[in-house]
Formats: sequence, C-alpha cells, structure tokens
Amino acid sequence: MSRVCELTGKGRQIGHNVSHANNKTKRTYLPNLQNVTLMSDALGRSVRLRVSTHGLRSVEHVGGLDNWLLKTSDDDLSLKARRLKRDVAKKVAEAA
Repeated sequence: MSRVCELTGKGRQIGHNVSHANNKTKRTYLPNLQNVTLMSDALGRSVRLRVSTHGLRSVEHVGGLDNWLLKTSDDDLSLKARRLKRDVAKKVAEAA
C-alpha cells in the first residue's frame, strides 16, 4: 500500500538524521495517513479513503468532500478519488 494521501497527493519526503557529531544518514518522513469514512452529500453514501490529517482538515474547512473534489484538480487526486469526483459532478449537474 503506497504512503500517499488520496485527496492531496501528499507523499513521503526524504531527509537526514543528524547526529551530535553532525553525521548525516538518509531517512524518510511519512505522512500521517488515516483510514477515514467521508460522507458524500451528492451521492448520498459514505466513501472510505486513506487521507492525511492535513487533507482531512482541508476537506472540513472547504465544507465537505463534494466541495473539495469539485475544487481540486485531477493531478493531485488518486484514481479512486477521480472516479468519485466524476460521479459527484454528474449528480450535481443532474440536480441543477
């Protein structure tokens, strides 16, 4: 399972462990990913996603999963999220 947020595209970063003697060894910084169930108002069902805590806060700030998906570009989203975005856009277009 890859360590990438499905909504923001946030992935691992690479840095150094630095000792007291200033020796540097490579290490990775992993994002804080959580398995969450988010509710889609347009589709009327819940969706399980693997999201970083930063991404979860962003979704709540924007006003829900549907608003986040419609606002975000497809480049950052995972394949599952892109399919979900397409379904939400279709439902919103039908309602309007």
